[in-house]
Amino acid sequence: MGSLELKSIRKAFGTHEVLKGIDLEVRDGEFVIFVGPSGCGKSTLLRVIAGLEDATSGSVRIDGAEVVNTPPAKRGIAMVFQSYALYPHLNVKDNMGLGLKQAGTERAEIDARVGKASTMLSLDPYLARRPAELSGGQRQRVAIGRAIVREPKLFLFDEPLSNLDAALRVQTRLEIAGLHRRLKATMIYVTHDQVEAMTLADKIVVLNAGAIEQIGSPMELYNKPANTFVAGFIGSPQMNFIAAEKLGPSEAKTIGIRPEHIALARESGDWKGKVIHVEHLGADTIVYLETEMTGLLTVRLFGEHRYAPDDVVYATPDKASLHRFDTNDRAIA
Repeated sequence: MGSLELKSIRKAFGTHEVLKGIDLEVRDGEFVIFVGPSGCGKSTLLRVIAGLEDATSGSVRIDGAEVVNTPPAKRGIAMVFQSYALYPHLNVKDNMGLGLKQAGTERAEIDARVGKASTMLSLDPYLARRPAELSGGQRQRVAIGRAIVREPKLFLFDEPLSNLDAALRVQTRLEIAGLHRRLKATMIYVTHDQVEAMTLADKIVVLNAGAIEQIGSPMELYNKPANTFVAGFIGSPQMNFIAAEKLGPSEAKTIGIRPEHIALARESGDWKGKVIHVEHLGADTIVYLETEMTGLLTVRLFGEHRYAPDDVVYATPDKASLHRFDTNDRAIA
């Protein structure tokens, strides 16, 4: 079991309130990701769950038991840090088993758990090596293995891929996804990378300025953002926002349209504009254009398209894919 319930979690550093009353339920076996801009409180919230930070007020319950006054070592959690936090003088096997050794676990049990985790993470050939002899991706797998051997109720990940290069990020992301399927464990993961969030999470929690903006599945947040903040944060390239008054009478203050929901043509369309920049990405072409009607627009076209700066083009949005937001920036159903 590994359920989590947070109620009215607040955290202040002096007069600065970092968390402003967080309520959240995580079911056993869920993969939940906290996303948001730098300084939004996501890492602080993870540390409150782990017990590395004391909440100013509120309740933290793991499997129904209140743990807000329970020390980290007794909460049944294991945390994987951005920095790996491996002991340089210990080899891989001893790094992975150190926590069990310190807890007084028998040697045979430590060997069995480390062996199982190392096989799961393809670390068997590296058990005798020290961290300095490993790549960044291998070191991160050791850190994950150290968490696995503890058999925790909750796995907590604090931006675990941020120190890896692009190729290793993809590879390690796939390994973490596979690990979640095999262990069927509850995982809570902090990242600023929305690609990680969209590809890994069962449920995403979008945080902003210490408060939750929206909770939902990746595609729920993508297709039905609750407000302009979520609409602009989830999705790359970012959603286009247009003042509704420019498009005619409307109950909305702002109209949103995702870049892939705009078609381009050279002859005719709704909004005439001029191309100012083009990004050729192979599978996609991103076109930035300026129109008198809407201002700057970002358009995502699938495949290779031969547009160039100063080309005159016409943009036409998919009317069924427009998002409407009111004067409080909330979505209009």
